[in-house]
Amino acid sequence: MMLLFATPLIVIFIEDSVASGYAVQALWIFALGYILWGIGIAIIQSFNGAGDTMIPTWINVFCFWLVQVPLAYSLAMVLEFWPVGVFWAVFVSDVLTGIVGYSLFRRGKWKLREL
Repeated sequence: MMLLFATPLIVIFIEDSVASGYAVQALWIFALGYILWGIGIAIIQSFNGAGDTMIPTWINVFCFWLVQVPLAYSLAMVLEFWPVGVFWAVFVSDVLTGIVGYSLFRRGKWKLREL
């Protein structure tokens, strides 16, 4: 829905053409990562449900604090992609969350966790 209706949704809230252009780009880029991000979030919550809360903690520390934040800064400020660089950093982090979560889930160590 965000891919199809990004522009009509944005113009409801934003009149500035520059800001609305960035907002549409953000929605398109985020929408591309939502499938893997959704899978990652579901898997992370399954770890929580199994009583293993450290795996989700480390996934979030790694994907968001060690990857997303430095990547966003690097893309936006160093490589001068500005807001679009931040959007792509969020995309990379969301996809990485899904991949890392799925990989750790497949290992099955969470099954050994005792409450």
